[in-house]
Amino acid sequence: MTITPPRDAPRLTGAVIGVLALLTAVSPLATDMYLPAFPQMASDLGASATSIQLTLTTFLIGLALGQLIIGPLSDGTGRRKPLLIGTAICLLASLGTAIAPSVELLIAARFVQGLSGAAGVVLARAVISDSAKGIQAAKVLGVMMIILGIAPVLAPVLGGAIIAGLGWRGVFWVVAFLVALMFIAALCFIKETLPASERQGGGLKAMLRSGRTVLSNRNYVGYLVTFSFAFGAMFAYISASPFVLQNILGLSTTTYSLVFGLNSLAIMISAIIATKLAGRVDFRKMLGGGVIALVLATLALLTVVFTGVAMIPTLLLLFVFQGSLGFIYGNATALALGEARHHAGTGSAFLGAFQFILGAAVSPLVGLAGEHDARPMAIAMALAALISAAGFFLLTGKGATEALDAEAEPAQPEMSETAAR
Repeated sequence: MTITPPRDAPRLTGAVIGVLALLTAVSPLATDMYLPAFPQMASDLGASATSIQLTLTTFLIGLALGQLIIGPLSDGTGRRKPLLIGTAICLLASLGTAIAPSVELLIAARFVQGLSGAAGVVLARAVISDSAKGIQAAKVLGVMMIILGIAPVLAPVLGGAIIAGLGWRGVFWVVAFLVALMFIAALCFIKETLPASERQGGGLKAMLRSGRTVLSNRNYVGYLVTFSFAFGAMFAYISASPFVLQNILGLSTTTYSLVFGLNSLAIMISAIIATKLAGRVDFRKMLGGGVIALVLATLALLTVVFTGVAMIPTLLLLFVFQGSLGFIYGNATALALGEARHHAGTGSAFLGAFQFILGAAVSPLVGLAGEHDARPMAIAMALAALISAAGFFLLTGKGATEALDAEAEPAQPEMSETAAR
């Protein structure tokens, strides 16, 4: 698939989209692949469970902060330079995590890994926003959001297989290899997509001004809330589901992995459908439908949990919940970046930062009542879904959809032909 840019920006060829997909996937994989190794890591490093947990928390903090710094910075300097510098630093930090002799050094390396690795996540979206608009951007962003949704779900399963064969350090060596591959691919395929004439200037004042401009846009904030809290609901599910599905519903490890796979399939199918519908169905209608399904599924799940956790209704509702996200992620991202079209790096930064901040905040909350109580998970998911809906229905209007459609119209015949193939 080749997408024609709206101006002199490089085309989004299949190779470039593949590199952007890798940039998007590495950080979620680095977040979750090593989770099954926590007990082994604590034993090998002579560390407490809390210290091992800090290796995850500091990574997420670094990932959020890095996006807030690198995204606005790229609006002034361009995309390619901060992407390559950030990825190079991330490679060094990834090697540090693999050889760290103590938990303290591991925590420090993980923070730097998250801070620098944020470049790939935030700038992949900015490159897409620079190079494509409207329907075209929504289609590619939909692919990125499929990856972003599936990676956290599949990562623990992949990590478990690596840990079984190579130990917990093997996971970090695999991540380092992926980052090295990411750097080489970015160096070879990612060209500068932000012309000098469209850059916003450098310095802290310019970054703050860009952030203020983006956050003063009510539509953007609405889509930011919609996207971020939908992701927060998913993170509540990811964090609590091993205990809910195994300890409460009694699923075996194998069956639990199959359920995870089916739920990943739900996101993939719905996101593919949303991508195919782009240009035929209004962006806001698709997003609104996804938000309504999200709210209904989580409220129904809340009812099931408080009236006794029945297996079939619980599994069905979790499947519907995951499926609703495929209509939310790509559409909310495209609409948000459409509102921030002249500050795509900053707009992408806030989307990514809030997403991971919420993920870090939700994870410890869902386990407050212990390993045999599903109520915290259900409450967290329902509250996040309701806030996501409030962001969409109370804060956003049709302006972004109309602007995206208008920008996409000239290139629509080529895109339709490409999509058909």
